[in-house]
Amino acid sequence: MAVPSSRLLLIAVVSLVVSAAVAHTKSQGRSHDGGKHQLETGPVTYDGRSLLINGKRELLFSGSIHYTRSTPEMWPDLLRKAKYGGLNVIQTYVFWNIHEPVKGQYNFSGNYDLVRFIKLVQEHGMYVTLRVGPFIQAEWNHGGLPYWLREVPNLIFRTDNAPYKYYMKKYVTMIVNKLKEAKLFFPQGGPIILAQIENEYDHIQLAYKDMGFSYVRWAARMAVKQNAGVPWIMCKQTDAPDPVINTCNGRHCGDTFSGPNKPYKPALWTENWTAQYRVFGDPASQRPAEDIAFSVARFFSKNGALTNYYMYHGGTNFGRTSAIFTTTRYYDEAPLDEYGLPRDPKWSHLKDLHKALRLSRKPLLWGVPGVQNLGENLEARFYELKNNSKICAAFLANNNSRSEAIVNWRGQDYYLPPHSISILPDCETVVYNTQTIVSQHNARNIVRSTLANKMRWMESSEPIPSTVQVPINNRTPLELYSLLKDQSDYAWYTTSLELNPRDMSMKESIQPVLRIGSLGHAMLVFVNGEYVGSGHGSHDEKSFVFQKVVSLKAGVNQIALLAMTVGLPDSGAYMEHRYAGPKDIEVLGLNTGTIDLSQNGWGHQVGLNGEKIQVFTEEGSKGVQWGEINGPKKALTWYKTYFDAPEGNDPVAIHMSGMGKGMMWVNGESIGRHWMSFLSPLGQPTQSEYHIPRSFIKPTQNFLVVLEEEPAKPNSIEIVTVNRDTICSFITEYHPPNVKSWARQNSLFRPVLDVVRTSAELKCPNYKKVVQVEFASFGDPVGSCGSYTLGKCNSPVSKEVVEQHCLNKTSCVVPIDRKLYFKNNDDCPDIKKTLAIQVKCA
Repeated sequence: MAVPSSRLLLIAVVSLVVSAAVAHTKSQGRSHDGGKHQLETGPVTYDGRSLLINGKRELLFSGSIHYTRSTPEMWPDLLRKAKYGGLNVIQTYVFWNIHEPVKGQYNFSGNYDLVRFIKLVQEHGMYVTLRVGPFIQAEWNHGGLPYWLREVPNLIFRTDNAPYKYYMKKYVTMIVNKLKEAKLFFPQGGPIILAQIENEYDHIQLAYKDMGFSYVRWAARMAVKQNAGVPWIMCKQTDAPDPVINTCNGRHCGDTFSGPNKPYKPALWTENWTAQYRVFGDPASQRPAEDIAFSVARFFSKNGALTNYYMYHGGTNFGRTSAIFTTTRYYDEAPLDEYGLPRDPKWSHLKDLHKALRLSRKPLLWGVPGVQNLGENLEARFYELKNNSKICAAFLANNNSRSEAIVNWRGQDYYLPPHSISILPDCETVVYNTQTIVSQHNARNIVRSTLANKMRWMESSEPIPSTVQVPINNRTPLELYSLLKDQSDYAWYTTSLELNPRDMSMKESIQPVLRIGSLGHAMLVFVNGEYVGSGHGSHDEKSFVFQKVVSLKAGVNQIALLAMTVGLPDSGAYMEHRYAGPKDIEVLGLNTGTIDLSQNGWGHQVGLNGEKIQVFTEEGSKGVQWGEINGPKKALTWYKTYFDAPEGNDPVAIHMSGMGKGMMWVNGESIGRHWMSFLSPLGQPTQSEYHIPRSFIKPTQNFLVVLEEEPAKPNSIEIVTVNRDTICSFITEYHPPNVKSWARQNSLFRPVLDVVRTSAELKCPNYKKVVQVEFASFGDPVGSCGSYTLGKCNSPVSKEVVEQHCLNKTSCVVPIDRKLYFKNNDDCPDIKKTLAIQVKCA
């Protein structure tokens, strides 16, 4: 982008002022990012400014990591990266339907071991916010509510209903007591400093009228009487009764949150959405790191005390745990991606933000706030100690999303990019700007494994039943949810239709059509044992109509429908009154007219034969006949093979190329639902790779089973590894230096370097080294990590400079200095220069 010479001169002067102010001194400071420490013990209270943890104020940077969406083997690495990313709180829901899948029978094993997870958080020196719910939504099956609740007589979810309140209180009490026994609440010496009851109830409260209001008051009283010793919160609940704190969920709570409902409650942000969760059929989407950083800086500049990134690591919806139509991959665009790899610059830019805010901690928590208008859409928010004006922090904000600005604050000029906030921990020095990313970027690589793809597939067809195997037991098709009881995604519906020759049309232009109106979610149709076709709804419209020409014969025709759910609903009022499955069935195009089969008499069977004998385990697979894959593609088929562990230690995934819809298992562990045939508006599957945790994999002979519902063959399936070994930097001359160049010690803000200047800093993951500089340009390059291209201006020695500084090193710093890149003549002196670098680590 070309800018006038005067603008370049002003930017240069501003940068020199900042550098000159800090270049004369040097100090050593200990980073707040990473390392273990022992948490204190004491009361957790609050006032209008913040939580008081054992009487001490703290800025709280939190991230959601759900223990159920990863494996225990992954937990330490995820928590280490969260800590190193600047977090001091981990937030998690508690999932009722996995802890009490059968009434009175509890499960806290494996990746459902809540106590073990919370203890690990404490070992990593972080606090915990526990969202007990018990309704959680979370794009989790049934919103976390166990299915058996639906079958309790006269029970209505989430209202002033005696049966529901009985089971809710019993469950909450069980969870709280379990954690008390493990001494996990902060007053006991544990890490839990906050607990949440209910979840975003404001959305549906009016649907229950007075019963909704009384339910909120009951839930708050019930929670407080648990005597957990920590404050309780209700998110998105403006009328949260005292002493429960109402909190904000959303993308921009610094502007949308009306604030705590009492002046003596702190401003807490329980869900700052780092991306958009996806459902099958969705196109790709993202939320830029710059926007998240802006929203967080904005919130803390307006008296915010806690922000939580939802999600910090999304993970994987293993098995059948995802909510209605939700993908198996969850919040992959979070700062830690599905595989637990840092997604830069989101992870690194937020890490720098936390550092900048911590440098401002003392004035933010104890200072007196002020606001100064600096022009249209421009403002300064600042905090100063009454008795010491040197303890001061400021946020300079440009709220215009299109235009940059230069503002004068306390006699000094500052450049503000569009939609950005600069943080000045001493009310003088810019250490961070939300829009200008100085941390590194990376790109994810999917690599086909050589060792793992020597697979030989075999197949076994799932039997298609008739009314002989599944006899008629009801006049009409039964409702699908209540038939399945959440024990399977699949239920067979069978009926028969007897025709005589006079029913059949003699004209080729008239053929019988089977039309089925379904309340959702998906269905396969078979007539006389032959596959006819499939149909499905979507997340927004579950219902659909299947209609297709069918081949009928004179005599008895067998019709079999395999109706399917794709997760249970997870939101809205009166969830117990949601329905699914085939409802209206008719045959058109016969001489006798349209025949309504809706009341023809129907047989029902829950689950597939392969599920019942657990064909996805090696022992269960012995219960069916397997054969070589040959002939045409078949619907509703089980495929099995073996594979060896992929080379290296990188995360593993399976690429489901060529498949349609179904499920996958590795060594008997379900890795979730796949759905490749449900294309987004871009013509691509919403999810193509599916995570296989390394802990599921043996060195050799890993048993892989795929249930494929649609006609497809597994020949193109690949085992791949995943890395982020492509790292990049994209820095302009006006970017501030990295925030780690400064520290605050004993209330004194100072630099930790002799000379503080802007530079490109790169660091390979996992102690790898830079083996190749794939792109380098000092000029006006464009693009993003993985796809940079040259602009009209470029230093011919750019790559040479970067190679000198980075090649064969684990980390490197590349200066931004025109003299280094243009030793003779600068062919484009009026261009604001950018340094773009892309390297490969190995």
